[in-house]
Amino acid sequence: MREYFQNVFEPLSKLYTGLLHDDPMIFKCNKQGFPDLPEWLRFIQRHPVDNGFLYGTPTSPGKTFIEIYAINKHSYDTAKELLVIKVVPEKMLPYQAEFFLALREVEKVLPSSVRIEIQQDLQKLWNTEALEIVNITNALDRGGRVPLPLAGHYEGVYVKVGSRKYFSRCLQRMMTPEHQRQCAAGAKVKVPGECSFCKIPSNCITWCKTELFDLTKVEPAPPAPTMGSGILEDVGYFDPPESPPDRDYFPDYIVTVVVPLIIAILLCLLLAYIMYGRREGVAKRNARTNNIQLYHQQTIHGNTEELRGMASHRGVPAPLSTLPMFNSRTGERASPLQSDSIPLIMAQQDPYSDTLPRK
Repeated sequence: MREYFQNVFEPLSKLYTGLLHDDPMIFKCNKQGFPDLPEWLRFIQRHPVDNGFLYGTPTSPGKTFIEIYAINKHSYDTAKELLVIKVVPEKMLPYQAEFFLALREVEKVLPSSVRIEIQQDLQKLWNTEALEIVNITNALDRGGRVPLPLAGHYEGVYVKVGSRKYFSRCLQRMMTPEHQRQCAAGAKVKVPGECSFCKIPSNCITWCKTELFDLTKVEPAPPAPTMGSGILEDVGYFDPPESPPDRDYFPDYIVTVVVPLIIAILLCLLLAYIMYGRREGVAKRNARTNNIQLYHQQTIHGNTEELRGMASHRGVPAPLSTLPMFNSRTGERASPLQSDSIPLIMAQQDPYSDTLPRK
């Protein structure tokens, strides 16, 4: 898919210079006239530099028109191509088997070279060359878990093949009760040496997840339903049930309304007690405060009121508290010569006295 659209985007560079740029591309596919692909068709592209793959097995004959849009991430050019898938009726292969490859991812299996390698290993296991790949399915589409983004962890792929030849002896061992018992117990199944044909470890199958399908054993179709007259049989007089008894909603009212209301009132009372009942009050607080500290607090308030009065009346004389050598306790003024003998606060009478309240 990438090679075709790369030629569409840059035909002149390949014609004149012989160079083919490998630009990153994003592909979008949908059925013509519909927003998505048919249910039997899948599309996968991991990264813009990787190739995109359309894969699936049709379920009914006919023509399907698929619109493919390619967006070049370097130049942001867009190209469109219409893919026509024509499905012709063909008789299904009678014997089919589905194998699980745990060390593979679907985009690594879809290239033709890898599919040929897997088909050759399964031909040796089936002991026939008349073997065809019927379907390839990602394990995530079958309910598998997303692997960790670490090396050695893979999604897994289911490969379904079919043939007109009956199952080989190695495949018939999977239908034995002993093999099914070992798989049900979770034990490691011992595979005989003649049944191991995978040359590459990633192509080795998981034996306990292998299923065999014998389409020659057709199950009988269920009997068709019998057609009646379309009229219900007469079963007599229909007596409708009586109305249900009255229900008392008072207990529900108590539980849904009264009980939450009582709890809300109790919480409000508790909050009111914490906010107002446990406060000590101004008088009690003043009684526990030292007189010197109260005096200083009152002085601050007095000076504040005086400054506010000055701000409202600019023509008044200067406040006493701003005059030099003013005693804030007595309100007396002293000359500069006697300023050293006038204590401003009580602590200046005895510098070594402790005026803080002590227990």
